[in-house]
Amino acid sequence: MRYRCSISAIALAMVVGIAGAKAHDDKKYPDFGGQWKRPPGIANQFDTSKPQRLGQVPPLTREYQLKWEAGLQDQNLGGQGTDPTFSCIPDGMPRVMNVIFPMEIIVTEKTTYMLIEYLTQQRRIFTDGRAFPKDDEFEPSFQGYSIGKWIDEDGDGKYDVLEIETRLLKNPRSYDPSGIPFHEDGKTVVKERLYLDKADPNILHDEITTTDNALTRPWTVHKRFVRETGPVVWVETSCPEGNPHVRIGGDFYMRSADDLLMPARKGQKPPDMRYFSQGN
Repeated sequence: MRYRCSISAIALAMVVGIAGAKAHDDKKYPDFGGQWKRPPGIANQFDTSKPQRLGQVPPLTREYQLKWEAGLQDQNLGGQGTDPTFSCIPDGMPRVMNVIFPMEIIVTEKTTYMLIEYLTQQRRIFTDGRAFPKDDEFEPSFQGYSIGKWIDEDGDGKYDVLEIETRLLKNPRSYDPSGIPFHEDGKTVVKERLYLDKADPNILHDEITTTDNALTRPWTVHKRFVRETGPVVWVETSCPEGNPHVRIGGDFYMRSADDLLMPARKGQKPPDMRYFSQGN
């Protein structure tokens, strides 16, 4: 009981702290409040202006292009290819900004929070003027470490753009379900420009530029999100609940509808069953 009370106290302190900070200089910041969704008809590809899978045409090096194509072939045969998220690890940056399920943005004076419903992923963008920590001062994470800077582009005394840089990202990650890969060295840098549409404040723009050693050049995509103007409904999504994927001995299998182990691809050999051999 003491444990539950302490968690409640911490949660209450966070809410009060965020609310107080938000109200402090509210008029200086753009209204990013509400619920943001992908526009209707947009699928889960990274570059929403292009078709899925090979239609993305990412500027990969030859080595990583071949890895991706091999992964796509594995997916065609029933495998997962180079997409690691089927095991319920977080999407990570920048894939989390595909916004599979709705997103909420909470702006405070020193930190902007992005709450993404899918897998309950969270981003913290620090806008207090700090520098990036050294590599040995921060454990890499799927969302990475983000530092932001507010920009008043038209000089009206109100911020228009939030510029964000994210580093210290953890592998494995991919850009989307096709498994477009990142370099294994973990040196990814993601830069963003987040701003409201001048003609329609219910449209949010996110210009994302990714620099990674698996790319031949920085890759820039332009994402749009639409604000829900009607009653807002937040739906909890728990990936482990009902996830049919099972990893055994470094290989992946499926759990069937009748809760039995089955192959994930045609011709797949069964796992090592030595501990179930007769006599044990």
